Amino acid sequence: MELTKYEQDMYDGEYGEGKAECMEILTSLGKIYNAEKMIPITSAQVSGVSYKTIGDAGLDFVVDLGKKADVELETMLNPAGVDIENWQELGFSEEFTKKQIDIINGYESCGVMSTCTCTPYLIGNTPLINEHVAWSESSAVCYVNSVIGARTNREGGPSALLAAIVGRTPYYGNHILENRRANMIFDVDYDFKNEIDYGALGYFVGQIVNDKKPYFRLNDRVSRNNLKLLGAALASSGAVSLYHVENVTPEADYARCDESFDELEVVNIDESDIKETIQKLTTTDKLPDLVCLGCPHASISEIQEVAKLLRGRKLKGDLWICTSKAIKAISEQCGYLDIIEKAGGKIVSDTCMVVAPVEELDYEVIGVNSAKAANYVPNMANLDVVYDTVENLIDMISQ
Repeated sequence: MELTKYEQDMYDGEYGEGKAECMEILTSLGKIYNAEKMIPITSAQVSGVSYKTIGDAGLDFVVDLGKKADVELETMLNPAGVDIENWQELGFSEEFTKKQIDIINGYESCGVMSTCTCTPYLIGNTPLINEHVAWSESSAVCYVNSVIGARTNREGGPSALLAAIVGRTPYYGNHILENRRANMIFDVDYDFKNEIDYGALGYFVGQIVNDKKPYFRLNDRVSRNNLKLLGAALASSGAVSLYHVENVTPEADYARCDESFDELEVVNIDESDIKETIQKLTTTDKLPDLVCLGCPHASISEIQEVAKLLRGRKLKGDLWICTSKAIKAISEQCGYLDIIEKAGGKIVSDTCMVVAPVEELDYEVIGVNSAKAANYVPNMANLDVVYDTVENLIDMISQ
């Protein structure tokens, strides 16, 4: 790889042991992918935060690195395993929470912001189109590449952290413009009615394309919230890091400008594909005893929708709306938090149903409106799921 003088000096240890170790690992990674050089980045988003997923080995790695180096740029964390401020109320153990706090403190010691969210683009970490970043959470990667048009590979948590420390990442994959073209077309003959239709589409297509870059031709114009759910599902059932929607996403025109576009395989999707996928994502006939919304973390408009549905109602089951602390604070300012809590629900920050140890709580069935969550919860928590719209799920747990 060709390194600049500054990059070579970091590699040689002129800027400390920590940066030298980071450069050694990143250049090795770059050589694996035949990267010709490193590319400067403007921000990072680091996964591998929940104690449930990284354990003591991950904790030791973070603490050790925090003693050697600091990040150079805006770096945010993925959701943790508990709501740090309300873990007791939610029923999480003290032992787990202490380990989780140690992990977050370790990240903070090297300058990472403890904004534990999978939607950093909703709270200020919003790159410009064509900017290079190093993000690692799968749905965030899909959103920042596809909806915003910035450029990142699907980084691992450690590699994103190393990139944040040196301000560089290897130049390969999605960082190269030519690699961002579509390589499979999906013509969708379906009139979308709600959010779970988009999640089902993403789940269905993700299984077909794996890590290819799908190009969608839809009958409807998609909202940002539904693009978020679509991308999260694509990334969880497949390994999609970038998709295009005709006349919607910023690089859709570029994606089809090559002569080879007209020669791509076209897959037709109709109502039966969407409906069968929705049915497949529900694993039980039982009603949920916990409804979890916000996977990826809920936007303020999604929380507003829940507040409208809950006004004047009482819940008989538990409701968690997972989001960042920042969005929770806005919800309180707007009065949504008060409405939700009066109904018996909770806005949960820092964590979500996928990375929290919900299997240790007294729940059997979790209701979700996220295809990503419906895909992960049965495997990661060994619990059944009901996949349905937010409106129907709230009806299921209302008195």
